[in-house]
Order: sequence, then structure tokens, then C-alpha cells
Amino acid sequence: MSSSDIRGKDLAEGSSRSPSRDQPPSRYESQKRRDWNTFNHYLKNQRPPVPLPHCHSNHVLEFLRYLDQFGKTKVHLLGCMFYGQPDPPAPCTCPLKQAWGSLDALIGRLRAAYEENGGSSETNPFASIGIRVYLREVKECQAKARGIAYKKKQKKLANSPSKGDHDDASSPGFLTFS
Repeated sequence: MSSSDIRGKDLAEGSSRSPSRDQPPSRYESQKRRDWNTFNHYLKNQRPPVPLPHCHSNHVLEFLRYLDQFGKTKVHLLGCMFYGQPDPPAPCTCPLKQAWGSLDALIGRLRAAYEENGGSSETNPFASIGIRVYLREVKECQAKARGIAYKKKQKKLANSPSKGDHDDASSPGFLTFS
């Protein structure tokens, strides 16, 4: 079997690279494959069906909105009396949605799967600016609705001084990401 035959088989099955045929895929690889197959199934069920080469960021956004119906995270609406409360004292009728962190992780896995299955990084619909903007909006909306403040991550530079040299995170040895 030639390498192009193997690649064709991998593309058709939606498989990703695995370290060895003897080892079972990691949990991440298994989830990535399930996510990839689910997304492809979603595209095939559209009317008319959308071939993967014609997929763009709008299809990805529709897919993310479709997934909200299976969410388990209560996101209070602006008019809800519990809006902004992290632990509401009683139930309400606000919708359940996919949590921002779940959507962010999903997009990361699909972005990798797209390229592993023959897609170009330049045309990757999961890497578009529109997807990043959508995820940021979901994050901010859910944080306000649930009364949860997401803390900005701080990352130390590789060539920064040792711990004892600076006492606070605002020192030049730290970068802040949003």
C-alpha cells in the first residue's frame, strides 16, 4: 500500500496521527476523532449537504450554536432575577448552554483535526477571526450572566529572573494574556 493510499484511507476515516498502531489512542486523540466525526456528520446533514472543502467559519458558528441545545451550563438571561449571581438560591427558566471552556477546547481539537486530515492552515475555518471573536463574546457573556470573573493568565518569560527577584506579577518578568 502506497503512502497516498494510506493518506486517502486516513482522510476517509477521519483518523489522526497516532504514535503507534500497538498503543490505543490517547484520551485527547479519541475525543478529537469523535469531535471530527460529529462535525463531519453535522455538515452531511445540512440541507444541502456541505462538502468539507466548502466549509467556512459560518458553518462552524452554526455548529457551535447547534451544540448549545446539549449544554449543561445555566446561563441567566439579562432580565432574570439571578443574572450575575454565581450561586442562585432557586431554579429559573434560563437556558442551558455549552460552557465557554468546553467550546474553546472543542475548537482547539477541531482546528488540529482539520489540518491533520488534509486541510490547510491558511483555510482552516476553526482558526478564523470570527470564531475567536465568537468565543470571546461567549466567555464575556457567560461570565457576566453567571457572576464569574475569569482571571487573566500570567506567564513568566523563559529568560526572566528567578522567583525571589520580583515579588509581584506586574514586574517586567511577566506577560499578561487576555
